[in-house]
Parts: sequence; C-alpha cells; structure tokens
Amino acid sequence: MSAPARRDAAAKTPQAAVHSDPHDLWQQATRIRQEWLDHALSTQPADRATAERSLTALYARTARPRPRFVWVESPAAARPLVTGWPTLDQLYEQVRDPRPRRTPPLASDLAMIASRLRGALGAGVTHPDPELSPGRTGRTRQPWPELAPSRALDSGVPLAVVLHQGIRTALHRSLAHGFYLPVRAALAGGAAVPVCWYGQQDASWIAYYDVLRRLGLAGYGPDETEHVDAWADLARSCGWWWPGEDVCVVVDRPREVRTEPVVATVHDQIRLLPRGVCYRDGWQPLLSR
Repeated sequence: MSAPARRDAAAKTPQAAVHSDPHDLWQQATRIRQEWLDHALSTQPADRATAERSLTALYARTARPRPRFVWVESPAAARPLVTGWPTLDQLYEQVRDPRPRRTPPLASDLAMIASRLRGALGAGVTHPDPELSPGRTGRTRQPWPELAPSRALDSGVPLAVVLHQGIRTALHRSLAHGFYLPVRAALAGGAAVPVCWYGQQDASWIAYYDVLRRLGLAGYGPDETEHVDAWADLARSCGWWWPGEDVCVVVDRPREVRTEPVVATVHDQIRLLPRGVCYRDGWQPLLSR
C-alpha cells in the first residue's frame, strides 16, 4: 500500500475517536501503556512457540529461512554463543562503505525492515506523527514542553504530542535507560557486544503504535498490521535475541525483576534497582547508575 493510500485509510478512522475528550483518550492510553510495561517486566517463562513463530516470520521478511533456535537462560549465557557476530560499529562501517564487499548481515536487514515498518505505521496515523516529524510550537518552532499530561492538554499541547511523550518516549526511557542499557553495559564489561534485539524490552515503539491503533487514531494496511503484530508477539513472549544467519540465540525472560520510580518524571518512569534483575541461571548483574 502506498503512502497516500495509507493516509486515505487513516482518514477513515472512526470519528468518535477523533472527537473524544483528549483527557479520556489519555486515560485509555495509560492503561494500554501499563499492559505493555507489564509485558516488558514479565518474569513468566518464555512462550517459546510464539517467539519462534514470530522470529521465523521476521527472518522470512529478509528472505531467510527459519533458523535453528538456541534458547539460553540469560544474556551472559548467550555471550559465548555469539562471539564474532557483527557489532553495531561494524554495521555502521558497512553502511558507510561506498562499495561494500559483502552481502549485508542479517542484523542490518532486520534493522532496515523495522525502520521501514515504523515509517509505514507513521503514514497511517491520522495526525502528523511526532515519531517522524517532532512537533513544534507556534511561530517559535520550539519543541513542545514536557508537562504532566492533564496540565499539558489544558495548556494546549496537542494530544498527539502528549501521546508520543507519554507512551513512546516514557517507555523508551524506562526500558532502555532504565533496563537494557545498564544490563548490556554490565554484560559488555567494556567490550563490544554483538547486535541484538531486546524482546520484551523493545516494547516502546510497539506500544506507541498499538495505542494509536486501539484509540482509533491510526489505520494500518494488512501487511503493516501483520508485520507489527509479529514484533508485538515477540515482545509478549521472550527476552533478548541475537539473530545469526543460521542460528538465532534467544534468552528466556528473567526470573526476578525489581524496579523503582524515577523521581521528578511526569510519565511514571521506572528503572531497575542496582541488583534489580536476576535471570533463570542466577546471573544477577550489578548495575551502575
């Protein structure tokens, strides 16, 4: 579906959603955000069948066959299995190379299809999507302030901006800065770690477009829906994963997660306690702040 067609489909979004009280829509959005935060912090055993089905679908979108899956109980247990796989710096080097000497690795292709998906989802939003074009105020063109949601809406901050700040940005801060980045730093120990995705902690962008869809503020085409649903099912079913050409290493969800609120934030952000995550094999990294 072309971008204009997606916009036309989005324009047919139920008018009841468009004309609802922004405060009511925000309350609905916070409940959906909590659903996704619960998935992101879940300590239930992985749903391996769903995770493998979703990963196989993502591999297929890069023209790769179903890989062999190797399940491990912690990122630390995955580390020796992915030695020599491409790091982020190596992927950047290949992207910058005007004459790449080899076929892009799977991780590069996965990043590309995820980026294209987010662009396609943004095209289906009924308002200008701040994910693609950050909102600006009036004549000054300054970024909208980040205020408590009710105050923001009462002050004239568009609902679209409040949703982006309170769902996409807030979950990213909680799950990236508050969870996987400190865990990854502890895993790395100063060395480079091969590129991976974070499963349940990748929920921020998925939750954002799910909120827009469920509030009637976006309409996605069949292919975009099928694609984002694969990422959503993955985020609901497993922990981190490293994609190799023939083997995909997947981490089970943690055994224990303990968090604390981040003070002075307006969107209920959280972060792990210094010993706040313990994996099923007992790996419990000490996290720096």
